[in-house]
Amino acid sequence: MEDFYFNRRFVLKGLLAGTAAPFIASSHAFAASVSCGDQIVRVAGMAAPDTMNPFATWSSFWPTTFTYDFLVGVDAQRHPDRPGFAKEWSVDEKELMWTFKIWPGMKWSDGKPATAKDVAFTYEYLKKSIGMPDELNVGWNNTSGLGQVESIEVLDETTLRIITKSPTRWPVDNTIMIVPEHIWSSVSYADARGTFRNEPPLVGTGPMIVSEFQQGQFARLTPNAHFRKGQPNIAGLIFSFFPNADSIAQGLKSGNLDYGMNLTAAQWSDLSKDEAIVVGQGRTEARNYLAFNTAPGKGAGSTKALQDKAFRDAIGYAIDQKVIAERAFRGHADPGVSLVMPSVSDYYSGLDDIKRHFDLEEAARRLDAAGYKDSDGDGVREDKDGNSLQLELITGTGSGTIETPVTAVQLVAGWLGQIGIPVSVIQLDSGALEARTASPDQGGGAWDLLVYGSWLTPSATDLLVLGKRDHTSNNAYWQNSEFDRLASEVEGTADIKKSQALVDKAERLIYQEAPYIILAYPFMLDARRKDCFQGWGTEDMFSMWSYFPFDRLKAM
Repeated sequence: MEDFYFNRRFVLKGLLAGTAAPFIASSHAFAASVSCGDQIVRVAGMAAPDTMNPFATWSSFWPTTFTYDFLVGVDAQRHPDRPGFAKEWSVDEKELMWTFKIWPGMKWSDGKPATAKDVAFTYEYLKKSIGMPDELNVGWNNTSGLGQVESIEVLDETTLRIITKSPTRWPVDNTIMIVPEHIWSSVSYADARGTFRNEPPLVGTGPMIVSEFQQGQFARLTPNAHFRKGQPNIAGLIFSFFPNADSIAQGLKSGNLDYGMNLTAAQWSDLSKDEAIVVGQGRTEARNYLAFNTAPGKGAGSTKALQDKAFRDAIGYAIDQKVIAERAFRGHADPGVSLVMPSVSDYYSGLDDIKRHFDLEEAARRLDAAGYKDSDGDGVREDKDGNSLQLELITGTGSGTIETPVTAVQLVAGWLGQIGIPVSVIQLDSGALEARTASPDQGGGAWDLLVYGSWLTPSATDLLVLGKRDHTSNNAYWQNSEFDRLASEVEGTADIKKSQALVDKAERLIYQEAPYIILAYPFMLDARRKDCFQGWGTEDMFSMWSYFPFDRLKAM
């Protein structure tokens, strides 16, 4: 989180976050009346929130997103009918002064006024902690980007002004959850980033309020009687947390769940045959990739070949992203190309003019030309030091990502083997994987290849973090001063057209340098039952960025 956008180590950082305690099916939270007489919506995902305090953890997006609003955020910019705490916003011609209009008469769930003062408090609370021993830099609500803010001013109860030091889209792109001043003003920084658990019932402005939380099991939510669009027409919501998707699929089939996300392709296919169930899929900002360990010193891989652009580029011709999308993801993914995924329409180009094509013979030819030949005829190429290549590939599912199917890893290893580069695969759990992929200064590295995934916001800044020097998301440990310059310029503009040109230059540079080979852009697979509730969609039945559709869901 060196940058000003949360690292979707996010979206879910509940999703797939470590190991959640197995949920007990006999729990009163999971037991449901298939007749829907209680009008309580039951949903589930692979989540593992450890606290309801957004200043202390990444893992609480589900379920706190139902309770807390962003000032603007992703959904409000994509969908005009989904504004958050701010009803509308604007920026001046110099792209420095942002003005936000807060919903008039809005209230917190405890009945107290929710105003521009609460937004200013939330941001100042974070900003004033910068540089302190207990800086709020460890959770979803964090200080990243606030250093670019010159001032935050409350003009009146419904008007907030933010002036930045240079052009930036942070005021609308940040995903800080707005919290009530009358609750949080008495919480010290030490407590906020540590022991304060923000016990239910929470106080928020969203449609559903977390009223009970059982770690590793479920969160129970109740309708917000003071929600600005009117109290939701459902009686409540129960979000069950699971460490895998098997229980989710079973719950949908039995009628114990109304909605489930994080389904596997096989489960999705099976559920699609059930007349009582509607399946959906949606493009996300997730990207799964093959990373090369380019570190030259501490934490380096087994061969200097990994640091050679020509070696990495050649391997790019040995990866068939179309086959990965079709076979490994069973069609539930777009083939990978570059840093920018198709879901981010403002920046996606596809790089058709420079895109590599799958050709094992071309990969072999390029490896030969770059000096990586099989000189002794044993079927294994040697590096420039004369050592036989034998690469270690580590893989696993990290927090807040969509799982890379094992078939994708097997395909990659198989293709590399065919061009004379044997690969041994090591599967790691999320904790071990996080340790191995940490920066070499923090004990990470000493691996060769990594198949992994990331899921960040669609902001221009987040699109580029995989290549930023010393960024926690830069798993390849790649460094390039020109890329860093372009990324820095992206951070310093609020103009979409300027950002588009900069992002295009940066992604072309990193594509040709090839510290990463993007494998696929996986879809989120989910399903819902038809029985009980209306207001669900199909392609966007459950937003990955807010509480939609629970602000408009009705019992049938």
